[in-house]
Amino acid sequence: MTAPEQAASGAEGGAQREISASEPRAQRLTTVIPPEPADVRHGPLAPLALAALGVVFGDIGTSPLYSLQTVFSANHNAVAPTREDVLGVISMVLWAVTLVVSFKYVFLVMRADNDGEGGILALVALLRHKLGDGSRLAGVALMIGMVGAALFYGDSVITPAVSVMSAFEGLTVVDPHMEELVLPLSLVVLTMLFAVQRFGTATVGRFFGPVMVSWFGVLAALGIPQIAANPEILTAVSPHYALAFALRRPMVAFIAMGAVVLTITGAEALYADMGHFGPRPIRVSWFMVVFPALAINYLGQGAMILRDPATIANPFFHLAPSWATLPLVILAAAATVIASQAVISGAFSVSRQATRLGLLPRLNVKHTSKQEGGQIYVGSINWILFVGVLLLIGIFQSSAALASAYGLAVTGTLLLTTLLFLLLAQAVWHVKPWKLVVAIVLVLSVEVVFFAANLAKLLHGGWLPLVIAGLVVTVMMVWRDGYAKVQASRAAMEGSLDDFVEYVHQNRLPRVPGVAVFPHPDRLTTPLALRDNVEFNHVMHERVVIVSIVNENVPHIHHVDRATAQELGYGQDGIVHVQYRVGFNDSQDVPRAVYWSHGKAPELDFNPDEARYFVSVLRLSHKGTRTLRTWRKQLFLWLAGNAANQTAVFHLPPERTVVMGGHLEI
Repeated sequence: MTAPEQAASGAEGGAQREISASEPRAQRLTTVIPPEPADVRHGPLAPLALAALGVVFGDIGTSPLYSLQTVFSANHNAVAPTREDVLGVISMVLWAVTLVVSFKYVFLVMRADNDGEGGILALVALLRHKLGDGSRLAGVALMIGMVGAALFYGDSVITPAVSVMSAFEGLTVVDPHMEELVLPLSLVVLTMLFAVQRFGTATVGRFFGPVMVSWFGVLAALGIPQIAANPEILTAVSPHYALAFALRRPMVAFIAMGAVVLTITGAEALYADMGHFGPRPIRVSWFMVVFPALAINYLGQGAMILRDPATIANPFFHLAPSWATLPLVILAAAATVIASQAVISGAFSVSRQATRLGLLPRLNVKHTSKQEGGQIYVGSINWILFVGVLLLIGIFQSSAALASAYGLAVTGTLLLTTLLFLLLAQAVWHVKPWKLVVAIVLVLSVEVVFFAANLAKLLHGGWLPLVIAGLVVTVMMVWRDGYAKVQASRAAMEGSLDDFVEYVHQNRLPRVPGVAVFPHPDRLTTPLALRDNVEFNHVMHERVVIVSIVNENVPHIHHVDRATAQELGYGQDGIVHVQYRVGFNDSQDVPRAVYWSHGKAPELDFNPDEARYFVSVLRLSHKGTRTLRTWRKQLFLWLAGNAANQTAVFHLPPERTVVMGGHLEI
């Protein structure tokens, strides 16, 4: 029997549903719910700002390793190391960072928090909550979020490969013959990085901040001597040079912008990691440490290229004196590992949010920290990313080649986040039109040019993130549509829960001692396991608890506010329904739901450790002739067959869990 036919546990629904903002207010238990009391955002500013340096800025902080090298190697040196081109490029870099990171993300987008959480899918959840799931704009927002999340997966595959390889390519500055070591060392480091993911970042995370402080200090220290030796580079601070470069050599400037965008890779992390630290520590770290260090380093690289055009081969490592190159390679490798760690962890978070939004099948999520709910490990995503990274290194074999593929993933995500933010500002906040026009002129127009410039590299690696995004979007759409159809068929099989309770009451079914807990998506239909047990055995447990986990469009919900209970029937049939509300960053723990509901109804006065759990599984199979036209069904069946087991997802004790269910042909 094939995997989809064995147990399509991802399609049987499980004990979860997503609460809709379009439901009547009486049916919605809450709107915006405060974060957990232990949320790290309540900590002191200095430690949070230090921690933010180690997690938030790893990606953008390592951009100087390869960005200017890519600019001057783009399209066979179309960008020349002349005074006009160098000043124009550096001016573009400084103003790209200023407009996209400082103005857009730090000043504007970080205001759009979903109960303190950020990221493109959190922004989608916020829009759906405010606009209602049934609205056309909410549907548009969901589609934009799907594409943005798909591009983020492309970023998550490319970033570790390009970052780590660019660090070890510094060895060629020490000795050109060491080029043969770049690929083996990169593979070793990346293999170790993905292998230790299952242990989480709780232990090593405290070391990230000091390493990145050292890194940003080195960035500034490398740039200052070059600026002092050639202070003319400081004139590049004026946007006049970027505009003059674009007017004087428009096609060359257009090509250059396709590589300049690499200086803002990782900007999305400012928003995505906001829930871990809060906006203020991120802003402090950015303006006090990161932005000045990056600006000084880019100015230093520009000053050095003006003095010695031959350094365009690897401008970052040429900044350092010969004796410091090897230590710089080691520090750069550490910094790129941190950058890779951040984007891999981000992929885990995006995957969990996508699951909660019904865009991916159920995943096994392991919490790696007892204090931080955001520190998770998703094994399937981890190893998919690892295989993808290995393939990229084997195909492209250099950071310069990979950087060409990098741009489309970055610019696509930037552009889609801006569109969602403008949609929120216009439809929800009702911002004045002139303010929207300012944002469009200063940010959206620049990002459109960045995106268009990277489209020019479509045949030179730019196809890669589009292929990855296309595959991910296809999976999301197939899963969403197939899951909806299966759930409709499943609901017909289950029948009304109220009718079932009435049947139990009228027929006075025999009872056996014990407590039976049935995870189930909602209160409307009867769990298949409960119905099958009654039909085959003609008995019921003395106490029956139906637990529905409700995923709300907020990140966190207080434990004490999560559980509500409702007695079903006439109050004497021993059947109770528990609704356990969780945010998309909370664990879906059914035994904990039972624990927190203890005492909320007479039927719930029992020892939770004595409960038995009955899981409803709907086995799926394909009906009819298998042709190419049924590939969507085949893909859905494969996804359903490989979805995470409910026992693990809902943290059910295996020794007290029974699996029952039915069969459905699709």
